[in-house]
Amino acid sequence: MDVKIAESWKVRLQAEFEKDYFVQLTDFVRQEYQAQTIYPPANLIFNAFEKCSFEDTKVVILGQDPYHGAGQANGLCFSVADGVRVPPSLVNIFKEIKADVGKSAPKTGNLERWASQGVMLLNATLTVRAGQAGSHQKKGWETFTDAVVKLLNDEKQNLVFMLWGKYAHEKGAVIDDTKHLVLKCPHPSPMATGFAGNKHFSQANTYLQANQLPEIQW
Repeated sequence: MDVKIAESWKVRLQAEFEKDYFVQLTDFVRQEYQAQTIYPPANLIFNAFEKCSFEDTKVVILGQDPYHGAGQANGLCFSVADGVRVPPSLVNIFKEIKADVGKSAPKTGNLERWASQGVMLLNATLTVRAGQAGSHQKKGWETFTDAVVKLLNDEKQNLVFMLWGKYAHEKGAVIDDTKHLVLKCPHPSPMATGFAGNKHFSQANTYLQANQLPEIQW
């Protein structure tokens, strides 16, 4: 199956694209885009892979679903398109960055600037129906993104994995913390507590520097 995804990922995930579950997933997603309003726009489904190559990946942040409001989702977890109001979870992320590394919140919630520095912003589910959170869960996306996490764990060294919330903790259970830095805390959602003060951003940069890798300009 020919999936439109960045070449650095395609060569490593091609076997996944040939599996029955992925063929069925592709059929489901294609039908959904034809019959429903689906986010993100179809050309941005694999945006996380387009904006951050396998070779360049240094940090992995795991999300769950794309945003399901109009114009929000841009294919990167926690990120929104330029000109869209910054969602509450991302507001809390920016607050922690300010408290941790002293960088003020930007005017946009578009996190492509992180992706271009090697931050893989991966949602577990890559598509969603408008206004229906979780509507594309358990259709095959989670199996695919589990394979992506396993690939990164197995074939890379000295990655930083940021796992925020129970869902991300469980999805990251496969990660070998003897070869990668695994940072865990509660979800940044205003409905959760415990995200503030995690200092994940400074810890990530300290670890990258210790492994002779450029730090992230958060």
